[in-house]
Amino acid sequence: MIPLMIDLAARHVVIFGGGAVGARKAAFFSGEARVTVISRSFLPALLRPGIERIEAECAGMDEAGLNHLIRDAFLVVAATSDPGLNDRIGRAARSAGALFNNADGEAGDVLIPSVIRGERYLVALSTGGASPAVPRFLREHLEERFPHLDTMIGVQARLREDLKECIGSQEERQRILRAVLRDPEAWAWLSSGEEGAYQRIWERYISGKDTPY
Repeated sequence: MIPLMIDLAARHVVIFGGGAVGARKAAFFSGEARVTVISRSFLPALLRPGIERIEAECAGMDEAGLNHLIRDAFLVVAATSDPGLNDRIGRAARSAGALFNNADGEAGDVLIPSVIRGERYLVALSTGGASPAVPRFLREHLEERFPHLDTMIGVQARLREDLKECIGSQEERQRILRAVLRDPEAWAWLSSGEEGAYQRIWERYISGKDTPY
């Protein structure tokens, strides 16, 4: 498997299972895609705007019924407590040409990662299901180690553009950008806000008062 960022706007995600697992999957996709959850009952977390619900008993449903429910799905998620049913849903999804994620049963062709999301970045972590605790550990470590990552990305984007106006060498510009990222003081300055940090970084690396890189 390889990681991809996919635009799910106007795509249909169909989730089978209205329990805790189904609710987590729905929360992951709602707001980014059209989400439909199919189950005989639904947790309160699923009873909110943005999630379509279809009440149905899937365990006794024939193939025609499953095919009808997933006929326009881009991604199908099997999140029931029955691995056998999940596998049946997976076979129907593949026959329909839809991508498939299986919460319990035969492996699907999509993994749903643990996500770290900021205003300016998105990081997805996965161990292929081998250790769900590891992505959470890495996520917590990254958030603790780089609490001002969003601000640094803003500084880097601005610095990258401004350097084009005063430094002709792309190699030199890249060296400065990397030096800022390796500078512990630059990261510390971010706590005072983007503008203040940017001015101090510019003074250090461009004005010539101090050029540690």
